[in-house]
Amino acid sequence: MKLPSPSTSPNSLQILTRCLRYFAPYRLRIGIAIVSMGIVAACSAAAAFLVKPALDDIFIRKDETALLLVPVALVAVFLIKGVFRFLQNYEMNYCGLKVLERLREELHSRIIRLPVGFFEENQTGMLMSRILNDVSLVRASLPSIIMLLRESLTMLALVGVVFYRDAAMATVAVIILPLASYPFFYFGRKLRRLGRANQERLSDISNVLHEVFTGIRVVKLFAAEAREDQRFRKENARLVDIAVRQIKYNELSSPVMELIGALGAGVVIWYGGFQVISGQSTPGTFFSFMTALVMLYDPLKKLTSANLEIQKALAGAERIFQVLDHPDLQEEPTGGIPLTPPFQELRFCGVCFSYPGSAKPALEDINLTIRRGHKVALVGPSGAGKSTLAALIPRFYTHTNGHILLNGRPIQDYELASLRRFLGVVSQDNFLFNATVRENIAYSTPNAPMEAIIHAAQAAWAHEFILQLPQGYDTVVGERGVKLSGGQKQRITIARAILENPEFLILDEATSALDTESERMVQSALDNLMEGRTSLVIAHRLSTVIRADAIVVLQDGRILAQGRHEELLHSCPLYRSIAQMQLAST
Repeated sequence: MKLPSPSTSPNSLQILTRCLRYFAPYRLRIGIAIVSMGIVAACSAAAAFLVKPALDDIFIRKDETALLLVPVALVAVFLIKGVFRFLQNYEMNYCGLKVLERLREELHSRIIRLPVGFFEENQTGMLMSRILNDVSLVRASLPSIIMLLRESLTMLALVGVVFYRDAAMATVAVIILPLASYPFFYFGRKLRRLGRANQERLSDISNVLHEVFTGIRVVKLFAAEAREDQRFRKENARLVDIAVRQIKYNELSSPVMELIGALGAGVVIWYGGFQVISGQSTPGTFFSFMTALVMLYDPLKKLTSANLEIQKALAGAERIFQVLDHPDLQEEPTGGIPLTPPFQELRFCGVCFSYPGSAKPALEDINLTIRRGHKVALVGPSGAGKSTLAALIPRFYTHTNGHILLNGRPIQDYELASLRRFLGVVSQDNFLFNATVRENIAYSTPNAPMEAIIHAAQAAWAHEFILQLPQGYDTVVGERGVKLSGGQKQRITIARAILENPEFLILDEATSALDTESERMVQSALDNLMEGRTSLVIAHRLSTVIRADAIVVLQDGRILAQGRHEELLHSCPLYRSIAQMQLAST
């Protein structure tokens, strides 16, 4: 379920149209922006139009009325233009930010509901880049389109002025404009491709940073700072290389457009100057024409700039919609039946499971029954399939063959949320959020009263050490609970499970990474947690499961034997070997 990079460039119009749909709820604001855009374009043309009366009436004819009216008109034009340009930019940026908010929410909601296997196949940094970087690019799509429209309207208004002043000279000038279309589209295609590559490199560098910062203890333990520096330099150089090429094409576009503009201006100055010298035109007409012409080529450059932003937005949109639309990325399937207490029985009937891409099955022909109130233990060598079997119950993975029946029904018939709330899981990976102790304990029940939280902590043997923390239950534990010891973190996760009050417990080697003293306290907390509940225990130390109602011995994904401790010592050589090794080591 690894997410591939786009291999081909989808239809730009389709992507752009889909981006614009996200702006539909803000039609009124966009309408205000478009009206403002039209007024700004008209003001630009009006400013060029006023050059003729300024020159001819004020400086040549020395008309005192024009001396009063033309400056006032010019100030009024730029005042109106400034007000409506602000309004246009404010409304479009507001809409862009709201769309950014919605897209990030959709993308996060989509990704977080994908199966566990998706997160095992795809790097965290890449997923973060999709939500943060790619979405930011899409935000610019509509403002850039509006800029395209505004500058196009400005060009039309200015073209009207130049044709009004001198149609023949305008024809000479405007005929140069089609030459500008080639760099417009050429640079746009180049930057679209580079924009896509830039986002991929950003994902790569995000992955490197995420791995290094989360694994900083390992880096320092092996004195690998220099090696990680080298790895970062390599990814950073690749990112900069693409950025340099982007700058090259970005900066080339303006000189090319200016050269085209200069070509048109040179022809116009020669032709217009000849007309003024021969008396066929006035200086005011010529300079009004030239002002409009110079202003005409400026929007043309801005069109190129807007096109570049749109191409970057399309590159980001491709990657976003790939996550939202990818046919292989399906949300975890859920049934329609809510699972309610009490727990009665969990039965595995001929269950098989294989990891994607693996030729060898991880579990094969598993037949197992767990009845209400029983404690069942899974033992066996590393890689025997113990954790995989436990992961099938909350449907982190879906079995490929056979049936898993909970209270007589296939587990896939139950609503996924109610199934998982029915279960309590404590594993060796005692993950805590960068939040307070209270928030971590109450993660599954955020509105739990403080009395219930304290009671759960007391049952988990955590209350005393929590009170000794700087802010007690309001102490922030740091990322992944880094401010706490392994035993303390484990007891908080047990308190979380106690507060959840599950019907069925899964304990996945919950004491395997602890020292003897911490293990003793955690085992006491686990005993409190398991009291009166059905539990499935993946055992690291046999001493914790000797009194289990049933011990299941797994090897190479198959059940080798099952029974009580005394029975297995006589009937199962593998179990006897494990017991002897652990007994000899104590």
